[in-house]
Amino acid sequence: MSMKLVYWDIRGLAQPIRLLLEYTGTKYEDKFYVCGEAPNYDKSCWFDEKQKLGMDFPNLPYLEDEDRKIVQSNAIMRYIARKHNMCGETEEEKIRVDILENQAMDFRNGFVRLCYTDFDKMKPAYLEMLPKTLEQFSAFLGDRNWFAGNKALEQIAAYMKSERFMKTPVNNKMAKWGNKKE
Repeated sequence: MSMKLVYWDIRGLAQPIRLLLEYTGTKYEDKFYVCGEAPNYDKSCWFDEKQKLGMDFPNLPYLEDEDRKIVQSNAIMRYIARKHNMCGETEEEKIRVDILENQAMDFRNGFVRLCYTDFDKMKPAYLEMLPKTLEQFSAFLGDRNWFAGNKALEQIAAYMKSERFMKTPVNNKMAKWGNKKE
């Protein structure tokens, strides 16, 4: 039985999960909720259903794996990674994975704030701090090929060339950037 990944019809928080599922060769299907058009961006398709799903903390994205329904994007990624022994082999690798997971989420959240607020007003400050942030990632990588471990990513490259790969939209319809299908 394949897993089901449930999210809005965008890349957003589900895209790293999709990449991990593809990398591990896990069979899964996407289920999409569709946000309404402006000006209200109706989300009742999700809100009408979420309390009926039997979850402790109903949220998107969520992953169904047999009788499990897992919410929170990082919890979903850890679940998949544990199933495939990808949380690091040594204690040092495990620590690096944990650090990078949270640092990447902070980086992502900063970009999302930019996209969902006053983009033009916040863009200069974001661009000013971006080189320093990227320098930190570069320093953390050091002379390694990967942030943790020595795994190759051929599966992700193949997925990105497939018709299943969602290039856009990155964000939902109310975002100021990354909400158009190309």
